[in-house]
Amino acid sequence: MKDLTPKVAEARYSGVYRIRFRFVDGVEGEIDLEPLLGTDVRGAEDKALFAQFQLYPERSTIFWPNDADLAPEFLYEKVRQRRGRQSAAE
Repeated sequence: MKDLTPKVAEARYSGVYRIRFRFVDGVEGEIDLEPLLGTDVRGAEDKALFAQFQLYPERSTIFWPNDADLAPEFLYEKVRQRRGRQSAAE
């Protein structure tokens, strides 16, 4: 059976609470994660801590030194939604 979980291939810090993602299928885009602080990304309100995220290859997502992480499906959907809004605006 084929694994349909999106896989983060690259994640780069692109500004305060913003991360640019590229997935193995070629989908890419930037997400502003500030709205998630204190809920899904607990403890990463500290800008310095937020910027310390790392790629977690075993789970195909990112994580922070305090063990907070986000589901790759969530990140993928956020990137696709943002790309959809950008395409509609053009």
